[in-house]
Amino acid sequence: MSQLEMREVFATCLKELMNQDERIVLVNADLAKAGGTHSLASQFPDRCFNVGVAEANMVSVAAGMASYGYIPFISTFTPFATRRVCDQLAISVCYAQQNVKIIGTDPGISAELNGGTHMGVEDIGVIRSLKDMVIFEPVDAVQLKKSMQQVVDHPGPVYVRLHRKKVDDVFPEDYTFNLFQADVIKEGKDVTILASGLMVQESIQALALLREKGVDAELINVHTIKPIDAKTIIKSARKTGCVVTAENHSTIGGLFSAATEALSMECPTLMAPIGFNDMFGEVGMMPYLKERFRMRKEDIAQACLDIIEKKEKMK
Repeated sequence: MSQLEMREVFATCLKELMNQDERIVLVNADLAKAGGTHSLASQFPDRCFNVGVAEANMVSVAAGMASYGYIPFISTFTPFATRRVCDQLAISVCYAQQNVKIIGTDPGISAELNGGTHMGVEDIGVIRSLKDMVIFEPVDAVQLKKSMQQVVDHPGPVYVRLHRKKVDDVFPEDYTFNLFQADVIKEGKDVTILASGLMVQESIQALALLREKGVDAELINVHTIKPIDAKTIIKSARKTGCVVTAENHSTIGGLFSAATEALSMECPTLMAPIGFNDMFGEVGMMPYLKERFRMRKEDIAQACLDIIEKKEKMK
């Protein structure tokens, strides 16, 4: 496990980038401490702004700054960075073609005790249809560090779905990151698991359960939901013949929907989703929430066994 929380890693990376590039600015909506970026205000007093509890204004301010050549990062909790400000993202950022980077923290069950009102489980679905919006969810601190320069360099809006606390490392320090290419973590032949965010670690643990059942599963970390890496997903689905998606999001509009759309065009495939099944979140700690919403390693493994059985019956 990384010694630093993900929000600390983000703040450290952003500090380095701000030292290198004077165009980068930070706009907060009164949640700099919660987002881990509060220390940057004293280091860059002329490039850090707090607009107060006014998230729509935060997006509009950032879009205006982008129109003058700055590269603004905006940061707040996931539902406030997407659901609350969808119109500003659509018109002021995407329609106006402004280069704004959106950081949404504590997606899905990672909101824990903040409960259902703060538990963004529909954020990807809300903004995935916006033109040119890139949607990225780092799985660990290594991937987050590797991604930041590419997020800055991308000439358009990027939404980063960021877990705030510590997570187990999935990738080694020498891992090579590509914002637009999914990571094949383990190759297999019986079933494909497409996972994102927190569900990658859970899926890795599910691999061991499947191995005990004689199942050779392929695991792919789909860190960028839009544009999704259709080539890698289609290649895997053609090999295994069935797919399970695992996401810390609603099964409507997120990874399951994006993967289904990609496969239906060239390789219609049996699929099963793990995630929020058309439900709001609720108050609870991570172990309870994983069990409550059937997002545990056991749930992933069982979904794989069920879809393999269905595949065999169709032969």
